[in-house]
Amino acid sequence: MTPILQNTPSATFVLKRLNSVQFVTANPDNFPAHAQKTQFHNYPKGIDFQPILFDLLGDGIFNSDGDKWKFQRQVSSHEFNTKSLRKFVETVVETELSDRLIHILSAAAADKTVLDLQDMLQRFAFVNICKTAFGYDPEYLSPSLPQAEFARSFDDAVQTSAERFREPLRIFWKIQRLLNIGSQKRLQVAICQVREFAESIIIEKKKELKSKISPDESMDLLSTFLSSLQYERQLSETPILKEIREKSDAPVFEDIKDMVFTHASLCESMRFYPPVPLDGKLAKKDDVWPDGKVIKKETRVTYHSYAMGRTESI
Repeated sequence: MTPILQNTPSATFVLKRLNSVQFVTANPDNFPAHAQKTQFHNYPKGIDFQPILFDLLGDGIFNSDGDKWKFQRQVSSHEFNTKSLRKFVETVVETELSDRLIHILSAAAADKTVLDLQDMLQRFAFVNICKTAFGYDPEYLSPSLPQAEFARSFDDAVQTSAERFREPLRIFWKIQRLLNIGSQKRLQVAICQVREFAESIIIEKKKELKSKISPDESMDLLSTFLSSLQYERQLSETPILKEIREKSDAPVFEDIKDMVFTHASLCESMRFYPPVPLDGKLAKKDDVWPDGKVIKKETRVTYHSYAMGRTESI
């Protein structure tokens, strides 16, 4: 899809299926400028989107619209902006980085051992998410690099849920779910394992509260920031390393804000590897995009941020 959008003058492609028409765009005038700002109210996730991910996400903030989404966003926005949370995240990331990740990378460099960098960064992100969201350390970055049942189950659940979007006729996966067969049976098994893990953490937290042991303040803040730190374009390392070395061994949040080269390199990484490469919406009423495309009511539209970040003209 990315080459198609790169070679389309308007960076918008019309995908026609058996019983539907879908607009896929990498044009920033369409998304986010138009559909996610001036016409945000006209582009909810849509009632056809929510059932696909309901088994995995329920009606949480990532799978809701309207007042329910607005309420959850207000609650989470307040928590995300607290100084105590920022300090907690700093501590979690610094500890995991200095005590585990750097040691593993240094040992691999000394022994000339080949490591899968993507796997290492996924492990780093997973541990930070667990420690920040649950106050739980899965030790996924211990020297033996163990497999984590929860991580594998969650990946399986996400992958199988995403495959529902690609079904030409959604009745297929619905029948599989009804009969508990095929990929939908695997999905239910994976979701059960994820829920069992979450429930066990909740039980432990309740025990801590009863014994008056204060749990770590936590919230899942790192899923977007740590999704990808890989480079496709070679960047100059000298100013970045100089900037990092000029800071203390454990810089605090206020120091990091002034690290312009480091900030730019992370933004560049996320441009090439956005945490959310695709985002789908449903038009509530007729609309006309800035590039001239006419969007009819109840038309599915998709914002392709992965392609946008790789389109040189943008």
